[in-house]
Amino acid sequence: MTDTDAPPAASRGRQTFTLLLFLVLALAAGGVGSVIQGSDVGGRYLALERPPWAPPAFLFGIVWPVLYVLIGVAGWQLWRTVGRVAAAPSALTLWAVQLVVNALWPGVFFGIEAFWPAVAVIVALDMLVIATVATFWQRERVAAALLLPYLVWILYATALNVAIAFLN
Repeated sequence: MTDTDAPPAASRGRQTFTLLLFLVLALAAGGVGSVIQGSDVGGRYLALERPPWAPPAFLFGIVWPVLYVLIGVAGWQLWRTVGRVAAAPSALTLWAVQLVVNALWPGVFFGIEAFWPAVAVIVALDMLVIATVATFWQRERVAAALLLPYLVWILYATALNVAIAFLN
């Protein structure tokens, strides 16, 4: 979609403001998750019994910010394509709900160290993201494609969560 294809009511300033809003919302989910997970997460992660295929602790700090930006841009791209929230309420509702569940998982896994309940939360997140991708796909395939790295990462994180729950 080019700027000339943008909905008539959507000025460049409105496009920029809305992109920033979607990015702030996505990054805020990460911020909330970071706060509720508590301190010294890297040290606590390293203290856990982990499977041999577990990533190094530093990788999370690289991957998640990139994923949150992709999530934000995906939401904005869908909004931009349909022109307004009312045109895609189910898709954008799923987008918002998966962010809330995303923000809750670190508090369950790291904050209270409840590994099996964290499995339930992340499986719910998996299902929400799959539904979000499918719903986006029907309306805006670029937006859906932007969510695929996130989906792959959380599926990997789900396997890691299950392995850590078994090992600890």
